[in-house]
Amino acid sequence: MTIELIVIGKTDSKEVAALVELYARRVNFYCKFAVMTLPDVRNTKSLTVKQQRTVEGEAILRQLTDGDFVALLDERGTEFRSVEFALWVQKRLNSGVKRLVLVIGGPYGFSEEVYARADAKLSLSRMTFSHQIVRAIFAEQIYRAFTILNNEPYHHE
Repeated sequence: MTIELIVIGKTDSKEVAALVELYARRVNFYCKFAVMTLPDVRNTKSLTVKQQRTVEGEAILRQLTDGDFVALLDERGTEFRSVEFALWVQKRLNSGVKRLVLVIGGPYGFSEEVYARADAKLSLSRMTFSHQIVRAIFAEQIYRAFTILNNEPYHHE
């Protein structure tokens, strides 16, 4: 299975980008993993929030294929402990899904069209994080999930 993490816009932080790259390299030890950064929407000052979500949504939907399992990081999504998330990933691996696509939206979330296409919604926390820092946190959790599934000593209960 391939895992692809789709994010909107480049991060301004070299430190966040370095963390995402670090965990991406580590996840690639277990499966093919890629981070796809879609360009920021231009001229957002002239767009409503709904219009911005729509433009971002169209860009996200262009990256998806019919066989993809799509999970959105969303504040209303299912919260998992790390071990539960690892089991969730294992289910996707066992189901024969060729590509698991995890999507971190822009600052205003997702369009209705993206929600309609999604197979799952996940939440890291009931707290709000910047969509920039979530990239590093979520990349680490993906790596942690694989270490849990492989009984490696990274995660402690």
